[in-house]
Amino acid sequence: MEPIVNPEAKATVMADDRGHVFHSWSAQATISPMAIAAAQGSYVYDYDGNEYLDLSSQLVNTNIGHQHPKVIDAIKAQADRLCTIAPQHANDVRGEAARLITERAPEPFTHVFFTNGGTEAVEYAVRMARLHTGRPKVLSRYRSYHGGTTLSVNLTGDHRRWANDHGTAGVVHFFGPFLYRSEFNATTEADECERALNHLEQTIRFEGPDTIAAIVLETIPGTAGIMIPPPGYLQGVRELCDRYGIIYIADEVMAGFGRTGEWFAFDAHDVAPDLITFAKGVNSGYVPLGGVVISSAIVETFNNRVFPGGLTYSGHPLACAAAVATIKAMEEEGIVENAKMIGDTVLRPGLLQLAENHPVIGEVRGTGVFFALDLVKDRATKEELAPYGGTSEAMGALGAAMKAEGLFPFMNYHRLHIVPPCTISVAEATDAMDRLDRAFAKIDGYYEGS
Repeated sequence: MEPIVNPEAKATVMADDRGHVFHSWSAQATISPMAIAAAQGSYVYDYDGNEYLDLSSQLVNTNIGHQHPKVIDAIKAQADRLCTIAPQHANDVRGEAARLITERAPEPFTHVFFTNGGTEAVEYAVRMARLHTGRPKVLSRYRSYHGGTTLSVNLTGDHRRWANDHGTAGVVHFFGPFLYRSEFNATTEADECERALNHLEQTIRFEGPDTIAAIVLETIPGTAGIMIPPPGYLQGVRELCDRYGIIYIADEVMAGFGRTGEWFAFDAHDVAPDLITFAKGVNSGYVPLGGVVISSAIVETFNNRVFPGGLTYSGHPLACAAAVATIKAMEEEGIVENAKMIGDTVLRPGLLQLAENHPVIGEVRGTGVFFALDLVKDRATKEELAPYGGTSEAMGALGAAMKAEGLFPFMNYHRLHIVPPCTISVAEATDAMDRLDRAFAKIDGYYEGS
């Protein structure tokens, strides 16, 4: 795509934005957003003639890249035929989208309840679990993110919850496994797994198993740091849920639909939950869509009992048409397999080499096109390069260096997430490693360790 240079258009965009748009998770007077003119494939373009290799997939959602022609064509064709219809009516693309999604889930899953995004999917999954079990409480882990609406943000296990947490949501948090920053003084993955499961069971026992409707887990926590669960952990959670009659909700909003090199991230862990929440990658966010994939046992609860919930745009035709086209394109073009290949052959070895070159990289972790770099001042103490919930001069310098290298980053506190589209090519990913190497050279001086 040719560079775009249009300062007049940029001025208009910025004036409208700063004059009228209220931004999420921001102090309004302190921000200066980048004005985006266009995007294509793995690249984003501003109005100043700059091209950026998108290592963020925006909010980790453009799994099939920007402007995929098959999905754009499907949206256009659907708009010509049926833009919208109320959710009480059957329509072809909603049914086809539901079928394609359930076909990629484990065998017990038969139905999909569609929402507008991930936070609603989590809200409705918890509602289903509470009604199915007749229990009030829900457990979720610290270092997690489940959405911004009232219940979802209370399930969230980071500081974004605090301003909205009044202790009335029936949510109890626990520590999940994270060996690099272990809460259990573990030194091996096996010990971390065993101690984390013991901690979870103790939490269940002391909260009262008969009061707990569900455990909600991001299969791989996303914005909290991309911590891959150790072998056996998710099977252990499944066993605890079975033992105590608790519903296991897998939050696959960020990790699902190819991001980890699998259709669902839990596929790599030989486990099946009871409910699956999804959004983002199901249609790369081209039109807002999310949902809950529901196992047959929970569907049966509502066969002759009214489910008290619904949304005007549930299964919106434009969104479902985009999902159908996305899933088919992923299948036809081997996009899920490409994500796995890129992770195994380019990102993991490339990022490990970056860690050899730059000591501020304390740990590399991830899979597929879903990686995080844990950045530290000192490898021995693991002191973060920025404080929890904040930023630092060093992280600001890294962001500026990446922008100068033509990279679009996903940065969160002391971490840099490497989460490009699942369609990124070997050449593009290799180029990204070279650009990152030069960017990190700009902040080597912030390292304080020996």
